[in-house]
Amino acid sequence: MRKFLATLLGGIITGIAAPSVLALEVAGLRIPDTVKLGGADLVLNGAGIRTRAIFKVYVGALYLGEKKTVAADALAAKGAKRVALHLLRDLTAEQVGGALDNLSDNMTDAEREGFKTQMADLKATMEAVGAAKEKSIITLDYLPEAGLRIALDGTQKGKSIAGEEFYRALLKLWLGDKPVDRSLKSGMLGAAPQ
Repeated sequence: MRKFLATLLGGIITGIAAPSVLALEVAGLRIPDTVKLGGADLVLNGAGIRTRAIFKVYVGALYLGEKKTVAADALAAKGAKRVALHLLRDLTAEQVGGALDNLSDNMTDAEREGFKTQMADLKATMEAVGAAKEKSIITLDYLPEAGLRIALDGTQKGKSIAGEEFYRALLKLWLGDKPVDRSLKSGMLGAAPQ
């Protein structure tokens, strides 16, 4: 009986002490806890659902070098970063191209002027993504040596767009004072998904 109790107690203690290997689940999707980007290991900062009107469009997941719960800290984070958009519905090429239309809402006039070239390149790249099917994943990665790289299901689209400041401006689409979806912003900053 003692051996049984010792084994049972040992199993319970091991279970409590073992690190969690479960990924976050949002809208029925399992979002990985970590990703490798270039030479960097990134952790899931948080994730949430982007809704438009009554439709769930995508689960947005933010990956950083270390977790940040304040938008300003997440925006200031150095090094590699990723935003992964896990599509919850089919999107037309026009919808994919227009997904970042609100980008300039969080920019100053000087930023809008200074980022004209990058904005044009981003628009062209999103158009190159074309239509995307439900369960596809669009990643918007920042690599210090390459800049912004956009991929659909792991295949890069368009050219890389240089500039960490531009990537920060892009992140403001989700984390800025006028985010595209306030609930998604909270989720990306680590609040429990709704």
